[in-house]
Amino acid sequence: MTAPAAIRVLVVEDDPVAADAHALYVRRMPGFTVAGVAHSRAEAYRVLERTPVELILLDLYLPDGHGLQLLRSLRAAGHSADVIAVTSARDLAIVREGVSLGVVQYVLKPFTFATLRDRLDRYAEFRATAGEASGQDEVDRALATLRTPQPTTLPKGLSAPTLEAVTRTLRDTEAGLTAAEAAASVGISRITARRYLEHLVTEGRAARSPQYGQIGRPELQYRWIRSAR
Repeated sequence: MTAPAAIRVLVVEDDPVAADAHALYVRRMPGFTVAGVAHSRAEAYRVLERTPVELILLDLYLPDGHGLQLLRSLRAAGHSADVIAVTSARDLAIVREGVSLGVVQYVLKPFTFATLRDRLDRYAEFRATAGEASGQDEVDRALATLRTPQPTTLPKGLSAPTLEAVTRTLRDTEAGLTAAEAAASVGISRITARRYLEHLVTEGRAARSPQYGQIGRPELQYRWIRSAR
């Protein structure tokens, strides 16, 4: 039996580091392939004019306009690709508008690979449904596959709000952070900050860089920087 073709994905994200991370996540998923990466509405439209895709990972806040404006233009031009919105937008009016334009899932930033993996797994399962439904129950099950993701869990002792705060602090600091600096910024202990930073390394969203202390304090320390790997 011939294996089904990989689902082609276009990543649309204005932050180059986040775009690389999202593309990396997609490449780690069996059955999916990255068809392109775009950092603006205009670039996304150009990619879609020459490259067929089945799914768009769409950031809603782009430098040349809102992501839903891009989606409206695509629908008007006959593009039928499904969309997973990857965004920090929490306005439910925007969520409703996105659903009307074909947004099938929302993933709120910041998120882990496990979160996106769950959404992509469910999307692939939904796409694999074929034939004629035997009744309402089968239609409901197909839609539930897409709409009801399994809750994702963090390692024991980590919380989503603190992870978001650490991620935001790291993202806003070009030179990276030590665990002590992250702790002071977020208001947690250094040991706790290090656990969150190490979790980001595990998820491919940060990298650890060794550095040595100042004169009189020669012990090895670490600095964490934003990373797509």
